[in-house]
Amino acid sequence: MMRALFSAISGMRNHMSYMDVVGNNIANVNTIAYKASRVTFQDILGQTVKGASSPQNGRGGTNPAQIGLGMNLGGIDTIMSQGSLQSSGKLTDFAIQGEGFFVVSDGTRSYYTRDGAFDIGVDGGLVNPTNGLRVMGWAADANQQVDSQAPMSAINIPFGTRISAQPSTKMQMAGNLDAGTPTYSAGPPEVGVVSTTVSAYDSLGNVHTTRVDFRKNASPNTWDVVANFDDSDADTLLNNPATLTPITQVTFLSTGEIDLTTSNNGILNFSLASLGNGATDPLTFDFDISRFTQFAGQSQLNLQSQDGFPAGALISFAVGASGEIAGIYSNGSNRIIGQLALASFVNPGGLQRAGQNLWNPSANSGDAIIGEPNTNGRGAVSTGTLETSNVDLAQQFTNVIIAQRGFQSSSRVITASDQMLQDLVNIIR
Repeated sequence: MMRALFSAISGMRNHMSYMDVVGNNIANVNTIAYKASRVTFQDILGQTVKGASSPQNGRGGTNPAQIGLGMNLGGIDTIMSQGSLQSSGKLTDFAIQGEGFFVVSDGTRSYYTRDGAFDIGVDGGLVNPTNGLRVMGWAADANQQVDSQAPMSAINIPFGTRISAQPSTKMQMAGNLDAGTPTYSAGPPEVGVVSTTVSAYDSLGNVHTTRVDFRKNASPNTWDVVANFDDSDADTLLNNPATLTPITQVTFLSTGEIDLTTSNNGILNFSLASLGNGATDPLTFDFDISRFTQFAGQSQLNLQSQDGFPAGALISFAVGASGEIAGIYSNGSNRIIGQLALASFVNPGGLQRAGQNLWNPSANSGDAIIGEPNTNGRGAVSTGTLETSNVDLAQQFTNVIIAQRGFQSSSRVITASDQMLQDLVNIIR
């Protein structure tokens, strides 16, 4: 009889713990990147009333007879399933689509979190504004290269820092010259010419507008190239001739592609002399037209890329899925300034909660394996989004009923056992 009382007490005590866990899950239904907990129970070793026997003398064996002594809290597991991503529209909010963790540090030790609600501190550091922990990663060197094998450092977004002007050294063009264009004539009116205008930057960041004319030659599939750039005076007349080397003609094959053999592999070398503004003189750059074609149809020439730009200041940044942080400058230039680090664990369910949405490694989680996003299952970084809690409210409210009924049933066992003991005591009356 006393066994039933103690079994029922263990049931009530552990169902109270069950309710505590469920209540905590429900309380954190709107906590960023919260991971729900799950309770498992196990029975206590039963008391053996009669042991088992093996078959003998024509009789079959008998099973053991045991009376259970109640139940224990087997474990409280963490469900590390992915929470849904919710758009926040804030540049410094990040979410991980995968199994990785952000690495944050107080300068002494590192913590791990799925909470990507970060902000920029007054010193330009990327931090968690609720606890001041700095987000860790790697800074890019002067060549925009990131060494993810080097020790981590705090991510810094140096708003306002300036980059020097970079002179143009290469321009990549693409387009088509109409095969039906008539032979060039100066006119008036001028005919047989296809023109495009590009901007080249000198060593001081001054822009020089350059007009490039492709004039149809009388020879089949041949075009003469002439270039002029803006005058160094106050006016902006395109009356300064540019020097072209080593060729001033381009030819095309009968298939429409440029003849790279006779056209210097499609590279025109431009030289703009007499800049007259104190910049490096002359300004030289390669004008790559190797992607040009000559087919019948409208002529269209496009500048795809160029490496020159004026001086500028960092005004914004963007983070890609691979965690690369690209600085956006006022001159339109983008440069890699750093990379976020993510951590993964052999057994993420073994991590220990440290409060404030932080996790610490434990003996059963394994050490943090640090690396770049989008590698080895760490997941991709999503910008402008946050991961929501993975708590399933329908399941949790069902668990509330289960815990309540389990507690209620154990209490009824105590009531019934007490009544039976009362009847036993009344026998002697």
